[in-house]
Amino acid sequence: MHSHGHGHHHHHHHGTGSILRWSLIVTTLFVVVELVAGIQAHSLALLSDAGHNFTDALALGLAWAGVYLESKPADETKTYGYHRAGVLAAFINALTLVGLSLWILYEAVTRLRAPESVHETVMMAVAGLGLAVNTGIMLALRGASHGDLNVRGAFIHMLGDALGSVAIIAGAVVIRFTGWQQVDPILSILLAVLIAYTAWDIVRESLNILLEGLPRGMNLGEVSAATLAIEGVRDVHHLHIWSLGSSTHALSCHVQIDDVPPSASQAILRRINEMLRARFDIGHTTIQFEHAGCAPGEGGCGALPAHEQHQRHAC
Repeated sequence: MHSHGHGHHHHHHHGTGSILRWSLIVTTLFVVVELVAGIQAHSLALLSDAGHNFTDALALGLAWAGVYLESKPADETKTYGYHRAGVLAAFINALTLVGLSLWILYEAVTRLRAPESVHETVMMAVAGLGLAVNTGIMLALRGASHGDLNVRGAFIHMLGDALGSVAIIAGAVVIRFTGWQQVDPILSILLAVLIAYTAWDIVRESLNILLEGLPRGMNLGEVSAATLAIEGVRDVHHLHIWSLGSSTHALSCHVQIDDVPPSASQAILRRINEMLRARFDIGHTTIQFEHAGCAPGEGGCGALPAHEQHQRHAC
C-alpha cells in the first residue's frame, strides 16, 4: 500500500510579500540618500554603508521574489510547487553577505593604514535615519523570520545594517570628541565578522535543504523508533526525510506490517501519519506497506495490493 499524506502550511504569503515590497522601496530610497550624503561629506563610511544597504535592497528583492514563487500552487511540471525558490533566494542572499563582509574587511584594513577625516555630523544624522529605517523593517519582518529561511536571510541583512548604523553613530561620536579616526574601521571589522558568521549559518542550512539533507534538528533514529513504536508496525526501512522548503518536510519509507485486512492497515497508516505530523511536523508522506517476513530490499516482496489513499491534515 502506498499512502501519500499531504500537510500544507498556510503561510501568510500575501502579508509577508507586502512587507517585503514596501521594505524594498524604503531601502532603495535610503541608498540614494546615503550615496548623496556620503559624497557631500567625503565619508567613505557612509559610501560603504550605502553599498551595504544596496545589498540589503538586493536581499529584500530576492526574498520578495522567493515569497511570491513559494505562494504559487503546484502544477504538472513543479509537482511540489515552488518551495525551493525561497531557499535558493536565501542561499544567494547569504553568499552576497559573505562577499560583503570580505569587502568591508578589506576597506577597514585600508582605512586603518590611511585614516581619512570625515564630517561626523552628517555621518551621525544619516546613520540615525538608517537605524530608524532598518529597525522598522526588522520589526515588520520579525514574525515571519522564525519559520522561513528566506525571510530570515532578509531579516539578518537588516540586523547587520542596523548594527552598522549604530557603529557609524558611535564612531562619529568618538571622532567628534577625540578626533580618533581609526575607530570607524575597527567597528567595521567587528561588524564584518558578525555578518559573515550569521551568513554562513544560512549558507549551511539552505545548502542542506537544496541537497535534500535531513532537516535541521531532526534525528533519523528517533523518527524510525517512533514509527516502530506504533501498534501493528514490525519494521521500518528505506527511510528518507528531506525538506521541500524551509518549513515543509517530506518523508518516504517502507513499513512492514502483519498480514491484516485493509481496514486494519488503514488504521495503522492513519496512526503513523498522525504521529509524524504531531511529533516531527512532517506533512508530506509516502509510505509503502509490506507483509512482515519480507526481507528488506526485495523490491515489492509481500507488498499489499495497490491502493491509493489521500489524506489531508488540517494545520
